[in-house]
Amino acid sequence: MDGSNGDTRGIGESLKTEREKKGLSVDDAARETNIARKYITALEDEDFSQFPAETYLLGFLGNYGEYLGLSVKNLVSQYRILKIQEQPIPVEQLLNKAPPNVPRIVFTTLVAAVCLALTAGSVYYFFFMPKNKPIESDAERRPVEYSFAEGTLERRFYEGDTLIIPLAGNSYKVSLHSIADLVMIAAPDKDIRLGLNNEVSADINSDGVAELKINAIDYVQNRPEIGAQLRFEMLTATVSAEQTTSAADIPALTAAVSTPVVIFNEARAYPFTLQAVFNSSCMFRWEILRETVAQKRTERYYVRGDEQTIQAQNGVRIWISNSSAVKLWAIGGGHNIQLETGRAGEVVVEDIYWTHDEDGRYKLVQVRLES
Repeated sequence: MDGSNGDTRGIGESLKTEREKKGLSVDDAARETNIARKYITALEDEDFSQFPAETYLLGFLGNYGEYLGLSVKNLVSQYRILKIQEQPIPVEQLLNKAPPNVPRIVFTTLVAAVCLALTAGSVYYFFFMPKNKPIESDAERRPVEYSFAEGTLERRFYEGDTLIIPLAGNSYKVSLHSIADLVMIAAPDKDIRLGLNNEVSADINSDGVAELKINAIDYVQNRPEIGAQLRFEMLTATVSAEQTTSAADIPALTAAVSTPVVIFNEARAYPFTLQAVFNSSCMFRWEILRETVAQKRTERYYVRGDEQTIQAQNGVRIWISNSSAVKLWAIGGGHNIQLETGRAGEVVVEDIYWTHDEDGRYKLVQVRLES
């Protein structure tokens, strides 16, 4: 299997061992990950036929592995290797390995007969056998309720999951209502609709002051079974009923990012490429953002003449030790836009990602972070 971390165990054994090491039952894991019990059992038994499609299998494998603290990249690599090993041997190789005491014409006839039988069976299965059952509906899973009072909370939510927020002696409920073209959040003051990387503030107790910031970091349109990665941030500390909630009592927030610069303005989001060309030496780091499975982070020391191409679906974070040492272009949808990086000797940290605005347009934006 994947030997990058010295672990030669199979996928199922790695998952089961780590779960048992943490003292968790299958029911515990199913409840806390919102993955149906039968799919967790199938992953640990390596019974991948239980999944309706490979997309669901990889999604659940990534979520379960992340939940157990395992390397998602290693798990996916192990699965890919296992699939390759399961591929049938080409007929040509079988013919070349015919036993010496069996006439070639007889062996060829036998191989052809086996292939014909397999083909006929596949046709019969495709047209006459019942199809795989669809993934379990929301009615078959139990919504989960979380509590959240301060700081930030980021995790994958599914339709019906609820966040309980204690504030000024009362409790307020925020829940994920639906995942369609947009993510709809049911909040006490109003329903909130979010696009990809769309961030809004909510006044959950209707006092005229926004207490909660919500961001839809990752989801796939009209795929509620995959859920949505949501980030919640409390903008004010939780106060008791005796305390006032006037603006003077709310601590000021320090901005952590610059004003977003729009690179592309489109009707839809699409994969894009970041092209880096180095004109002098510097340390350059990049990390793929907001993708469910294949997370990637790489750091290298580059010299004059080096080039680096980065492809992303939703977003990229970059770190440059000397901003004048590299020229950057964002490429996609017929566009090729050179990006501003910074002054000579300046350390730069930036996010480049898609966001969805209230006007219904998708924008690829460049945001400077605090270095």
